[in-house]
Amino acid sequence: MPKLTVADLAKIKERTRKMTTLREGAGNAKITIHMGTCGIASGAREIMSALLEEMESKEIKDILVTTSGCAGFCSREPMATIEKKDAAPVMYADLTPDKIKEILNRHVLGNEIVTEYVLARGSERLG
Repeated sequence: MPKLTVADLAKIKERTRKMTTLREGAGNAKITIHMGTCGIASGAREIMSALLEEMESKEIKDILVTTSGCAGFCSREPMATIEKKDAAPVMYADLTPDKIKEILNRHVLGNEIVTEYVLARGSERLG
């Protein structure tokens, strides 16, 4: 493995700072990726990575991205819950990286619930 240079470390620091900013953002919506053991085994980390990459590419900074444990529907993992102000939360199931990007663009940014991926509505509350 090659040695890291100061420039390499600076790039890593900047990328980490951007990801932290995305995860700690606030404002228009909250996206929870369910990352219990079943979720991780089903690909929740890939879902989180795809979501953060899409948000970074679009320079989205006003959405909180967080994680939670198992939501109790292990067979439907990976899952995510979208919470928007003044709207019932929506839980999406059987996600792929492409589906979470579509949900971000259509539901979170475009206010259109992606009904074909919905598992439940109104089961959680904005905190």
